[in-house]
Amino acid sequence: MASLNQIATTLIPARLERLRWSRFHTMIVAALGITWILDGLEVTLAGSVSDALKQSPALHLSDSEVGLAGTAYLLGAVAGAVLFGWMTDRLGRKLLFFVTLGLYLTATALTGFSWNATSFFVFRFLTGAGIGGEYAAINSTIQEFVPARYRGWTDLCINGSFWIGAALGAAGSLVFLDGHWLTAEHGWRACFFIGAFLGLAILLMRTWVPESPRWLALHGRDQEADQILDDIEAHVRQHGGSADPVGPDKALRFTPRDHTPVREVFKTLFETHRKRTFVALALMSAQAFFYNAIFFTYALVLTKFYGVAGGAVGWYILPFALGNFLGPLLLGRLFDVVGRRPMLVITYGLSGLLLLASGGMFLAGWLTATTQTLAWMLIFFFASPAASAAYLTVSETFPIEMRAFAIAVFYAVGTAIGGAGAPYLFGLLIGSGSRESLFWGYAFGSALMLGAAVVAGLYAVKAEGKSLEEVTTPLSAQA
Repeated sequence: MASLNQIATTLIPARLERLRWSRFHTMIVAALGITWILDGLEVTLAGSVSDALKQSPALHLSDSEVGLAGTAYLLGAVAGAVLFGWMTDRLGRKLLFFVTLGLYLTATALTGFSWNATSFFVFRFLTGAGIGGEYAAINSTIQEFVPARYRGWTDLCINGSFWIGAALGAAGSLVFLDGHWLTAEHGWRACFFIGAFLGLAILLMRTWVPESPRWLALHGRDQEADQILDDIEAHVRQHGGSADPVGPDKALRFTPRDHTPVREVFKTLFETHRKRTFVALALMSAQAFFYNAIFFTYALVLTKFYGVAGGAVGWYILPFALGNFLGPLLLGRLFDVVGRRPMLVITYGLSGLLLLASGGMFLAGWLTATTQTLAWMLIFFFASPAASAAYLTVSETFPIEMRAFAIAVFYAVGTAIGGAGAPYLFGLLIGSGSRESLFWGYAFGSALMLGAAVVAGLYAVKAEGKSLEEVTTPLSAQA
């Protein structure tokens, strides 16, 4: 073990970066990236069962209270991200992605047992706290395992898998809310047990995932880091991959530390990398408002303005989810090839312009439930990679010693500024029955996305093809 506060060297980052994609990387992505499937499941269920929640004899939620339940989930995610993000940098990635998943599956199961509106809001808050903590622990872990040449596309695809969860949630609502198998009251409760069962399976999948070697090395636990990387390289060779030796010229000189003082974290955010902080806030706030405003109230728009039956909402979410998943899958590679900055401008800019156009058609009464869904499919084909790229930008442009906390802070601040109140606000706008009021809400979301596109075009970091240590030097690095 390297002594703390004494200069040491490590080849861990260089050894990780020179690896080609292997079965090991696929298994890491499967075990950890499934977090976004859970989040998609939760968000979709909240929207899909909104009509059943309003009719529930135990809950009796109004349109605005359905939006408030979404806000409770997001506020929980904000609190969980900050708390667990700080703990992830201090205590390690592996411990926290077990803690946060355990909190999630417990809270979402309890949601199905809610006995009144207050208990429902509390359990939604705790469910969000688990998912928010997952964001920090999982994003940081995946970033530290995946080589630079695959990082952009991999990260976008993982974040885009949110929409696989959305499709599962929509399908689950169709089964449990159609009235054939269960009553509406029992159906919405059964929907929330889906996530708990998935969470149990994921706990088992994660038992073999190692701690991040990068995190271990920089915390003075170099022997553990070397052993884990030896095992990874042996696994890669066993399955036909290559792991060529790395020369000493690739070594990183650093001073091991057991934690990073909060004062140094804030100095890094608001002094050393203040332009990166500005970019991260702009991207995260815009996409948070854009997504949370529309998706948390998706079912309300369909039922209120287009007369879609509550039990049929899932049929409209499935194609919407498909567009959201195909966006990162098909455009994600361009973030590595064309570059981060131009693709951020394109995806954020097109999302904003298309939402404004569809909002105008909605105001004029030109859309049906089907054409509205098609319009949203097109919009979010670009908005989905844009939102995923916001998380990519944050996780790769700040030092490893504060990576998880940075993800947590920007997710929390972006969600608090741009997203937490959006479901409640749009719930009120929809409840008013005014197309004009809802149009101005869409216009505001469009303006945020266009503004973020401008900020990204001016200041976003060109991180494509660079190792994490090249994009941002570790705080503990020595010349």
